[in-house]
Amino acid sequence: MSAAAHDIRLIAVDMDGTLLDGDGHIPDALWPLLDELDERGILFAPASGRQLATLQRSFDHARDDVVYIAENGAYVVRGEDEISSDTLDAGFAASVVRRVRSFVGRGFDAGVVVCGKRSAYIERTDASFLAESDKYYAKLQTVDDLLTVDDQILKLAIYDFGEAEKTTAPELDDLRETHQVVVSGHHWIDVMNGDVNKGIALQKLQAALGIDRSQTAAFGDYLNDLELLDAAAMSFAMSNAHPDVLARARYRAPSNVELGVLTTIRRILDGEPLEEAAPAR
Repeated sequence: MSAAAHDIRLIAVDMDGTLLDGDGHIPDALWPLLDELDERGILFAPASGRQLATLQRSFDHARDDVVYIAENGAYVVRGEDEISSDTLDAGFAASVVRRVRSFVGRGFDAGVVVCGKRSAYIERTDASFLAESDKYYAKLQTVDDLLTVDDQILKLAIYDFGEAEKTTAPELDDLRETHQVVVSGHHWIDVMNGDVNKGIALQKLQAALGIDRSQTAAFGDYLNDLELLDAAAMSFAMSNAHPDVLARARYRAPSNVELGVLTTIRRILDGEPLEEAAPAR
């Protein structure tokens, strides 16, 4: 099948465990590939739990038309234009902050980042938590009390120094009745409005750009990528992906440490065969 037959016009790519290499960096080989995508009229969209400002900093020297799906889909921006956003009720956000404080009072080693449109905010200031927060938030303010933050809140990001899926996540199960509670990494849990995820954000982006699901490719590795893969006809799970992601995607890509996103995009552009996922047993 030729690249033209694929008719791919949009590629959405998760960052950690997917695009980023084993050292957590964007591979240098991405930049000329982005130039080629730009020349072919194919849009590239980083889709991440990361803050918009952090994504923009990561791609600040890319000349192609990058579209950002930030905060696990709560904020989508192209250039200076907001495509979509979905903000939390202030009272609900405050209740989650109080709940995380109660976890800490019970001995949990956890902290919360309040993710707003203008900045992210923290009140925990020890070096270990600051180091983890700094990785993902280019705009980060320390405040005395998170309950006094005056911003439009997109997401609450909870960092658990243990294994989040087994420790903190069960403590938030009741919130799933009305909100998204997504384990977005080994240590991170994101709390957002009930209709927020990367897949819905990708659908909104497709509608805004006039691009069909059949013209979309997506790459992911973790649980917060499931809906993203559902929104793309050409869906790829990295070989290092969570088992649920491996079961959901149509195709396989080599792991992030093997630069699987880059090599697979190259195969798509060149019309080479792709590795189909094994059928479920």
